[in-house]
Amino acid sequence: MSDNDTKIRYMEGRNAFQSARGQAFWQDMISLLRGKPAELLSFDEIKTRLRLREESYRGLQEVPLDRIVGSVGRYRDFTASFLPKNAKMQDRWSRVYAQANSMQGMPPIELYKIDDVYFVRDGNHRVSVARQMGQKSIEAHVTELPTPIDLEPGMSRTELDAAEAYANFLQVTRLKITRPHHQSIKLSEPQRYIDLLGHVYLHKRALELEGRCECSLEDAAADWYDNVYRPAVTLIRKYDILSHFSKRTEGDMYLWLVDHLSEVKAELGDGAKTRTFSQALTDLLTEKHKPIPEDLLKERDHSVTLTRSDVQAALDEHRAKAAGEG
Repeated sequence: MSDNDTKIRYMEGRNAFQSARGQAFWQDMISLLRGKPAELLSFDEIKTRLRLREESYRGLQEVPLDRIVGSVGRYRDFTASFLPKNAKMQDRWSRVYAQANSMQGMPPIELYKIDDVYFVRDGNHRVSVARQMGQKSIEAHVTELPTPIDLEPGMSRTELDAAEAYANFLQVTRLKITRPHHQSIKLSEPQRYIDLLGHVYLHKRALELEGRCECSLEDAAADWYDNVYRPAVTLIRKYDILSHFSKRTEGDMYLWLVDHLSEVKAELGDGAKTRTFSQALTDLLTEKHKPIPEDLLKERDHSVTLTRSDVQAALDEHRAKAAGEG
């Protein structure tokens, strides 16, 4: 390409940059009115919150541009859709634009992959230009940081808080080690992961009483997942309970079932006949005036009885023990 062609492409890039800057301004304004952040995600923040340590190079790949959600160091310089926010970026952005439209084209960028989203390690301007040019994908060298946590573009701060809380739950219980293929436990309310942790501590206490010997939290969590949580989720899926509660997750429903059984126990007293998850589901469908499948009435699942006071006592006991060891 001649010097004249390069200058023409560069001037086209300046015009494209001004258009992108205008779009960025309005995107910022709309995001402000809606109360949603317009910036990219910070790779370092997500890495810290999800407690990620391992890395592995996955080679040169074609990556969808709409799955690139953050950056290592330039996350404040672009909107969430990689529109440039800083006027000082015009020269470099325009040069990248000119190169992208030349015979040479743009070299591959470098990305970190976490779950199924990506963060720019090198090549923020190239991503911005590619998106402004209407490209759907970009060539990139990809390094993956494995995690069982689900991430999606456009996650809210509440959803990121929930992801962090779940990462902490997995770190404490070590479920990602003992049950690497476990079904993801999603909760709508991040603060309720502490309740879930209380269930594991209480299950540990019950196992120790049954076996009259010490039981590691890791083993108790695996047993809780196999014999308490997973059977409950199996029933929830079998009777398609979430179809009646579109804004809830399987984890939410599990907690509701346990809370309901606890409330029934509190009302009827310790001497009352124990109730099961299937009976709790029947109560739920009855309360919501939904049809009750005949097979649900015939289920013979195991009973689970946890009161909130029991859960809190188990948590307090664990914290006191941990403080004493510290």
